[in-house]
Amino acid sequence: MFSESNLHEIQSRGLQAEQVEKQIKRFENGFEPMNIVAPATLEKGIKHYEEDEIADFAKLYEKKKKKKKIVKFIPASGAASRMFKMLFGLLNEYDGSEESYKNLFTKTGLHSPKNFIENIEKFAFYDELKVALGKDSFDIDELIRTKNYHPIFEYLLTSKGLNYGNLPKGLLLFHKYENENRTPLEEHLVEGALYAKDKHNDVHLHFTVSPEFMQGFQNKVSEVKERYQNNHKVKFYLDYSVQKPKTDTIAVNPDNTPFHNEDGSLLFRPAGHGALIENLNDLNYDIIFIKNIDNIVPDDYKEATILYKKALAGILINYQSEIFKLYKKIKNSRHLSDKRFFKAVNFIQNELNYIFPEDFQNWARNDCKDYILEILHRPIRVCGMVKNEGEPGGGPFFVQERDGAQTLQIIEKAQINTKANGQEEIFNSSTHFNPVDLICGVKDIDDKKFNLTEFVDNEAGIITSKSKDGKELKALELPGLWNGAMSNWNTIFVEVPSITFNPVKEVNDLLRKEHQQK
Repeated sequence: MFSESNLHEIQSRGLQAEQVEKQIKRFENGFEPMNIVAPATLEKGIKHYEEDEIADFAKLYEKKKKKKKIVKFIPASGAASRMFKMLFGLLNEYDGSEESYKNLFTKTGLHSPKNFIENIEKFAFYDELKVALGKDSFDIDELIRTKNYHPIFEYLLTSKGLNYGNLPKGLLLFHKYENENRTPLEEHLVEGALYAKDKHNDVHLHFTVSPEFMQGFQNKVSEVKERYQNNHKVKFYLDYSVQKPKTDTIAVNPDNTPFHNEDGSLLFRPAGHGALIENLNDLNYDIIFIKNIDNIVPDDYKEATILYKKALAGILINYQSEIFKLYKKIKNSRHLSDKRFFKAVNFIQNELNYIFPEDFQNWARNDCKDYILEILHRPIRVCGMVKNEGEPGGGPFFVQERDGAQTLQIIEKAQINTKANGQEEIFNSSTHFNPVDLICGVKDIDDKKFNLTEFVDNEAGIITSKSKDGKELKALELPGLWNGAMSNWNTIFVEVPSITFNPVKEVNDLLRKEHQQK
């Protein structure tokens, strides 16, 4: 199947030919769809806490964190090209004619070209764009007055100016302040100082970045780090990692044969954010906050985010303590008494929302004990969930496992068979949405770090259709970081307010009030 040079390529990535052949088999056989049983709701599966309870959990975190090693983990690999899809379209389609203007600039709404132009001064990058245009004798006000928008798009998106269409989101100017403008990277520094500092006032942040953007991140941190340290009386410790080449997956043609580049080499592609479980596994911390690079707000809107981040961490600490106590009692009991057995079952079912296989209570008691210990001996994640208001993406569901149990999972639509009986209906009935707001505990009762790769459901990946050089191909995505990669973790879903979820998927999202400093 592979030439000598192909085999050398495979080995240079830290892979074996057998692993790649396995990936090709996966294209042939597909993934087993997830079987969702019901959405997780406030009635069952998602916990709701009142304001005083949230405040108490936040206080618990502040008290207990003195003995904890804390890190904020920020997936920041993505380029911003999708964020500017509309503007790239205008760059190609708008020719300055009246007809072109009528076709493209008469519609209104948040994500309309008209809204972008009419509110361009509100963008944090406006001043730099104005300067870039001015260097080549363009006056931005005159360009707008004469409806000559092409240079504006060109100087924003390409290397003629700011080159935003080819940069990562983390390095774009997102928020405008009275005396400064900030990138998401800077906002994450500020956020980290407000909830992730330890007893020494040290703040640890870990960014996963693409290799080509690594220097840009490091340069920006060197430029701003001291200022933010002085402002917040903390010391930042930043480190970075890239998606490991060994996690890339081979691409295939529509007939499942290996896809070759024009030079004859095999095409390997990054296997999605699920590959980052390897990066997460390399970290040695007690509490790991996970949040996407673009879900960030200016200072005037940070209060709710800070409170709920602390509260979710307090909830994690509380449940971890309960799990450890229960694990220790059961582990040390020579015979699992009825009282202890039913206490464990009730806790796992009511607090962890783990539904045992139907015949579980008829098993031999020693088998029950082993099964319960296996459930309790897992990493734990507390996931914020916001009310579903039409955002695309994954949601919280009860999933039927292969042994007959039901567990809480974050599921994307691509993971289910929408043609199977009732699956699409169940998916669409979800009341909440996953905003990628996770607090993770990855150590066991003995303070030993779990090997996170052992808790991945390898059946939870997806196959997608892509193209390269005008040719169709199929790509393999590993189980998503907060989907299948954490499938066998203990999971707590907690309702959080919508104000804590403010992603920037399109450039005009920056015009939402939550991204405009008051």
